[in-house]
Amino acid sequence: MTTVTTHTVEYPADGLTMVGHLALPAGVGPRPAVLIGPEGTGLNDHQRRRADALAELGYVALAFDLHGGRWFTDPQDMLARVTPLLADPDRMRGIGHAALDVLRAEPRTDPDRIAAIGYGTGGAIALELGRDGVELRAIGTVNALATGRPGEAARIRCPVWAGVGSEDPIMPAAQRDAFAAEMRAAGVDWRLVVYGGALHAFHHPPVDQTVLPGVGHHPRHARRAWRDVVALLDECVPVTE
Repeated sequence: MTTVTTHTVEYPADGLTMVGHLALPAGVGPRPAVLIGPEGTGLNDHQRRRADALAELGYVALAFDLHGGRWFTDPQDMLARVTPLLADPDRMRGIGHAALDVLRAEPRTDPDRIAAIGYGTGGAIALELGRDGVELRAIGTVNALATGRPGEAARIRCPVWAGVGSEDPIMPAAQRDAFAAEMRAAGVDWRLVVYGGALHAFHHPPVDQTVLPGVGHHPRHARRAWRDVVALLDECVPVTE
C-alpha cells in the first residue's frame, strides 16, 4: 500500500481559524493536487479519509474546513451558519481561496495541476472558485448545484462534473435545470449525473445525529459517485511520474 503522510494545518479564513487535513502521497517530487470541500456539517473523519484515499492514488489532497474546526451535529445550528454563507459568494470564495493558498504553498503541490471537488456547501465553494476565474484543471461536485451570479460562470476555465440524487428535495429538478442553463449559457464543458432514487447527502455514511428531511445514505450510489469523481481527476489531472 502507498505510504501516505497526513498533517493538520491551521489557517485563517472567514474570521475563524480553520483546521484542515493535508494528505501527502509517497515520494518527493511534485504531484497534482486536489482541494476537497466538505458537506455543510463541516470537516470530519469521512472527508479526511477522502483526502487520504486521493493521496494513496498519488495526489496531494487538502480537505478544507468550513467552520473553524467545528463539526455540527444539530441541523438547525448547521443551517444557521451555512444558509447565510451560501447566500454570499464573496464569503465562499474567501474560504476557498484561503484553503487554495495553503494547498499551493505545499512544496509537493504542482501549482499548474490543481483540481477542486466538493460536497454540498464545499462543492458550492469549489464552483465559486471557478466562477472567480481560478486556474483549475477540473471541478467536481456532489449535491452542490448552486447557481452563481449572472454571467460569472463564463469565467470557469475547466471541465465541471456534477452529481445529484434524483430524490434530493434540496436540489430538485428545477435546480438541476437552472444549473444546466447556467453552464450552457457560459459555454462550460459540463456534465450532470443524476443518481436514481438517491436523497441529499447520499454519499455520506449515516451519523449519530438528527438529520434533515430528504437526507439519506445510498451506499451503492455513494460508491458510484466516488468512482465518477476519481475518473474525472484521472481524465483532467492524471498522476504521472
